Amino acid sequence: MRAAGEIHFTFLNGPDIDRLAMTDAEILGAVEGGLLAQGRGQTVIEPRVHLQPDPAFRGHFNVLRGYIAPIDLAGVKIVGDYVDNYKLGLTSEMALLNLFDPRTGMPRALLDAALITDMRTGALTALGAKYLARRGSKVLGHIGARGSAYWNVRLIDHLFDLDEIRVHSRRKESRDDFAARLSRDLGKKVVATDDWQSCLEGADIMVEASRLVEPAPLLKTKWIKKSALVMPYGTMSAVEDDILDGMDKVLVDDWGQCKPGTGKFGCLRRHVESGRLSEKNLHGELCEVAAGRKKGRERDDETILFWHRGLSLSDIALGHAMLEKAARLGVGQRLRYA
Repeated sequence: MRAAGEIHFTFLNGPDIDRLAMTDAEILGAVEGGLLAQGRGQTVIEPRVHLQPDPAFRGHFNVLRGYIAPIDLAGVKIVGDYVDNYKLGLTSEMALLNLFDPRTGMPRALLDAALITDMRTGALTALGAKYLARRGSKVLGHIGARGSAYWNVRLIDHLFDLDEIRVHSRRKESRDDFAARLSRDLGKKVVATDDWQSCLEGADIMVEASRLVEPAPLLKTKWIKKSALVMPYGTMSAVEDDILDGMDKVLVDDWGQCKPGTGKFGCLRRHVESGRLSEKNLHGELCEVAAGRKKGRERDDETILFWHRGLSLSDIALGHAMLEKAARLGVGQRLRYA
């Protein structure tokens, strides 16, 4: 039987999301709220699942699911990740976020989640730096120029006011355009380097968000200086087998998504499956640090690695913040469901 009366939900398309003009502080605040809820045990998060239609298509879908009690929302995001989309003038990641009433299952909203994915990824990277990087960090080395890369750099700079930003990606035109955009938007010089080493070596904060087709050990452990924060999160591993040997602490965003048997993707996947990284030598999850349940950085000379795979909770929290702002601004469409 159908419920009495009409049922509607809110739809925010891409132009609607752009009109919201979310500020750096709004993005970070929303994602940190989801992180705190996770750390306080007020969430449910399920490991992501994957769909690879055909290896020849050089891409796959991720399905992320979660629930955040303080904002009373459950959500499912479906995001495609296709490395050759740039050849068609498309972004590599396109997504939809579905938000539901957790008590009834009634749809609350549907959002274009391409920009949400980029923003929340950048926010979690920046929050990793907030809790785990040395306080006086001023040099960032960043590999990758895809959508989330922009928000990685922008939001880290928002928190640290960096003195030196180096970026690199495989295609020269891509890295040059990326550096130029960042220089314009941040109002400071951003250097596009010709190789991984000149980008990363000696940086206070090292971010690897590459678009490799297959695993390749391009991030050399010897480039990591004592006291650095290393945040590799490419789909295909770009790190060497010995990267964990020099780490004082290793943290993840959610061990449930990283533990053995939870898929074949991720920068430390082979380290997990081989037992080199396990619950025994894992320091903890970032949410535990945010909520005060575990220590983050305790000394300036600690070398720390943070691996994040991306949380449905971040999508839901940022989607909720966007819906709240859209309601205030009168943005979006009201669609009939039943």
